[in-house]
Amino acid sequence: MLKLLKELCLASGISGYEDEIRKIIADKCRPYADEMKVDNMGNLFVYKKGAKKSRKKLMIAAHMDEVGFIVNAIEEEGYLRFETVGGIDPKVVLGRKVLVGDAKVPGVIGLKAYHLVSAAEEKVVPKIYDMYIDIGAPDKDSAEKLVKIGDPIVFDSDFVRFGKGNNKVKVKAMDDRLGCAMMVKLIESDLPMDIHFVFTVQEEVGLRGAEVAAFALEPDIALVLEGTTSADIPGVEDSKKISVIGKGPVIGCVDRGTIYDQGLFDALKGLADGAAIPWQIKNVIAGGTDAASIQRSREGVRVANISTPVRYLHSASTVADTGDIEKAFKLVKLFIDALAAGKVK
Repeated sequence: MLKLLKELCLASGISGYEDEIRKIIADKCRPYADEMKVDNMGNLFVYKKGAKKSRKKLMIAAHMDEVGFIVNAIEEEGYLRFETVGGIDPKVVLGRKVLVGDAKVPGVIGLKAYHLVSAAEEKVVPKIYDMYIDIGAPDKDSAEKLVKIGDPIVFDSDFVRFGKGNNKVKVKAMDDRLGCAMMVKLIESDLPMDIHFVFTVQEEVGLRGAEVAAFALEPDIALVLEGTTSADIPGVEDSKKISVIGKGPVIGCVDRGTIYDQGLFDALKGLADGAAIPWQIKNVIAGGTDAASIQRSREGVRVANISTPVRYLHSASTVADTGDIEKAFKLVKLFIDALAAGKVK
């Protein structure tokens, strides 16, 4: 799982520019898929037959896109101006290495030198429009030979194992390449029932791909796999930590976009307890998933969610616990088995 996760996280694919990550996922799924297609939005549909057909059509979804930036101007001095794609706090951006465009031109995000900052400016968090990207170009003409306006920009990250027993991983884009990795592993395996997998696009800018995908697929039940916020850091009260890494997967109950199906929520809790899998719910109503769009499609869809807690979400250095990843994947498989056996109503 971790080898696959590394490959997926290091691939580029901000919202609306998912071509590279989609190709990688499609290439991995193709030998195992019974049907595969890409829709007009760019969603990747993979249908895999299982041991039997189910009375209920199951959709399992995870989004391919990641947060990032886009070039919106090139200065005469060769610097790039940029805007965010998805929700990124400007405080996590300064000094970060980035890769620009399909050619992955290396650059670094800069700001006016500290020695030139006024006393008033020193007290204010810089805005994105105050920053620039330095790709080493001496002038605009040189920069335009390397990049162009509209080029996507991703964080330049690496994959690091650390912590006691190397039980933590650090890399960009675990939101939501974690869910994508689990889906690829499921597609590679023998399934107890037919499943429709959808790797969605443009989640980070408004759940757009999932809306289209669910409308086309018309599932009865949808299980959304995600990486979710963990705020278990110094200075945060226990009641505001949202979730805690190392304490198992998060089972979706309610967030800003969805009140999850109570029957499916109870089923997931029971499956986790029966298998001695520790689990948690968000203790703060925060964030959201593709489930919000899927749930409201056509006549409505019953939705469930299994997420892996991730620290420093929407940054270049997202952190997850390997045990949480393993337990989340185990719970996903238990849910599929129970649904195939008719134990989930």
